[in-house]
Amino acid sequence: MALFSDKPLVWLHGEIKTPPFSQEARLEAGFLLRQVQQGVLLALPHSRPMPGIGSHCHELRIEDQNRTWRIIYRIDPDAIIIAEVFSKKTKKTPSEVITTSQKRLKAYDGLTRRGSRR
Repeated sequence: MALFSDKPLVWLHGEIKTPPFSQEARLEAGFLLRQVQQGVLLALPHSRPMPGIGSHCHELRIEDQNRTWRIIYRIDPDAIIIAEVFSKKTKKTPSEVITTSQKRLKAYDGLTRRGSRR
């Protein structure tokens, strides 16, 4: 009998460490990412879909002591791809974050030839 294996995290950019994350925010981010690795589809207030970035893309929302963190990720069949980690200062996701995330994911797909299998 095969045991279920968590999807690995593939970091294209960013990291979650203390500082700048508080210890509590880092632990929350780790807990939520672990759930995503295990196949849990998170919803608001923890995560929301980001179809403007691409298919299967989401924004993980982490409230910290004095700032709000966002983690842009994509759920692939075999991995969770982290495209960006940033501190969000406005209600709208900055256009440069969207553009940069799209470019990183496209480059990743080109390197792994995922674009042709999606």
